[in-house]
Amino acid sequence: MKIKKEVKGWDYLCLALYAFLGFGSEALLAYVIEPLVYGNTINEWTTIQIITHWISISIIWGLVFYCLVKLSSKKYNFDLFAKVEPMKKMQWLLVSICVVFVFVLKYIDWNGFKVLKEFIAWGTLKFVFLYIYYAFETALFMLIIIFGQKAFEVWFKDKKIPYGGIAVAFTWGLGHAFTKGNIMTGILAALAGFVFGVTYLLVNRDIRKTYILLFIMFVF
Repeated sequence: MKIKKEVKGWDYLCLALYAFLGFGSEALLAYVIEPLVYGNTINEWTTIQIITHWISISIIWGLVFYCLVKLSSKKYNFDLFAKVEPMKKMQWLLVSICVVFVFVLKYIDWNGFKVLKEFIAWGTLKFVFLYIYYAFETALFMLIIIFGQKAFEVWFKDKKIPYGGIAVAFTWGLGHAFTKGNIMTGILAALAGFVFGVTYLLVNRDIRKTYILLFIMFVF
């Protein structure tokens, strides 16, 4: 009889790191591959090239998400879609506070409503594909939260601390300081990321509720 290998915290942390590295594929695509294909830089892209980029990276992120979910289930017996306990009224209240808090952060960062400003800036066609792109981005940084949370729980045996929020804050969150060229944007994104991790715990680790709430908080 084959004895199943004990799953360690590092195993889950590696999954979180793989999810984070998935974001790096966009830099490779945008600054190396696509300039060779298009013959121009990212600042010179046409509408079709911008949309093609969003579609391409969405497919890549979707594949990364699928592979990591399958790997966690088959290799580590960690089912992200397992049923959870129903939420209590106080949990819904705290989740509502988290949503409002992130909305305020976004309003400060964008000096207005993000979704409205992006619609005006991009126009209807690009706006639609941009938000499809955001949907896949949300799925990927959600995995950083889930696997990061699991990793540190295995190490420290404490399920009440939002380790996943801390993990996503210091990776995806602070990463915005470099991609956007603004330190304050990175700090606000990191703070939002921490709240995302808190939200994951408040919804009893329900991946479906987590995804919907994170997407709403992220895009609005």
